[in-house]
Formats: sequence, C-alpha cells, structure tokens
Amino acid sequence: MKTIDSKGLFLRIYIPTTAVSLSYLLLGHFVNIPHLFLFCILGTFILVPMELGIILHASKKEYGVYSLKSAFYGQEKLAIWKVLILAFVFFGVAGLLSAFVAPVEKQIFAEMRSQVLNRLPAGFDWTDFEYLRSFSKPVLILTCVYYGIFNVLIGPITEELFFRGYLTSHYEKQNSFTPVLIAILFSFYHFWLPFNNVFRILAFAPVAYCAYKKKNIYISICFHCACNLFSVIGFVIEVLG
Repeated sequence: MKTIDSKGLFLRIYIPTTAVSLSYLLLGHFVNIPHLFLFCILGTFILVPMELGIILHASKKEYGVYSLKSAFYGQEKLAIWKVLILAFVFFGVAGLLSAFVAPVEKQIFAEMRSQVLNRLPAGFDWTDFEYLRSFSKPVLILTCVYYGIFNVLIGPITEELFFRGYLTSHYEKQNSFTPVLIAILFSFYHFWLPFNNVFRILAFAPVAYCAYKKKNIYISICFHCACNLFSVIGFVIEVLG
C-alpha cells in the first residue's frame, strides 16, 4: 500500500473542492436555476468524478485494476444490525447537536454570513426560501428530486469512500487521532457551507473514530446518508409544503 503524506492529503482533499467551489461561484452569477440545483449538478460532474478518480487511480497502482478496493483497505465485516444501531446512535447525537450547538454557531457567525451573502446574488443563500419559491413548480420539483438523489446517496457515499475509506486508511500517520484529523479536514473542505464547521466536526468526528476502530466505513456511510436525508426532507417541506 502506498501511503499519503500530509502534503498529499491536503492536495487530494482541497483540489477537488476548490475546483467545484470556484465553478459554482462563477456560474452562480449567470445561471437562472436554483443555486442548490446548480451545485448538485457541479458536484455530480466535478467533485464526485475527481474523488472517485483518485480512489480508482490508487486501486490501479495497488491492485493492478481500476476499482474501489483502496477505499476498503483494512475493512472488516460487521453485522448489519450492529452497523445500523451504531449509525442510529450517532444520528441521535447529531440531532442533539443540531438542536443545541448549531443554533449557537449560527448566531455567532450570523453577521459574518450576512456580510458574505450580501455581496453575492440571492441564490447563494440556500435558506432563502422566498427566493426559491419564485421558480416554477416543475423546476422546484426537479430541484428537490435531484437534491435528494445527490445529497442522500451520490454525495455522502462518495465522500465516505474517499474520506473515511481511502484517505483515513492510507494516511501515513496512523493513530487514534487520524480519523479525527480527517473529520476536521472534511468539515473545512465544505467551502460552499463555511459557517457550520463546529457542528460538522462535533457530529462527524465521533462516528469517524468509531468507523476507524471498528474498521467498517458502512457505519459512517449510513450515518452520513441519514443526516443528509433529514436535511433533504426539511428542505422539501419548506419549498414544496
């Protein structure tokens, strides 16, 4: 197995997210579709291929064939019911954090967030539901459907394979802090959502540590998909309800 040094870790994480974020920032000034829809499209065709491409390339070097094997290096089987229980427990913890930590963080960064968004077109604020409702019903339905598919399945599964699978197992410095470090870098890689890092770190670090110790990334995959599903449901209710 070819390990990744700190420089390689940063480059693998921040080149893809920089590419998709700059594309989103540029195109967001010109397109006339919900910006959330735009981001999901860009994520599908820029971020996901780049992250999967890194895994495929690594697998080719390690196993001689393009595959996702590098994302499952060192993984061990765990009963499905155990995976689901652990994911559900961490999902409950994330729910508590969203109720008690996220609002405080939102309040702390409210002014900074407003200053940033005031310099950008309205669509960059994904919580501006009045703006979103200005689009036609078919556009909103398509946005919700695509957002659901991308944010509940494509995005989180790819990210977990990349961060909790490939990067965590291949980073050269292997110790108990490794999954926490990757979780922190994962949080700050969300350039398009820069004001939720405390919540994301507190929510993802524990499950990342558990997945690392149990050697089973399906725990974090299930957790991540469940969290995003909750967000999508809330969004759909706000926009279409």
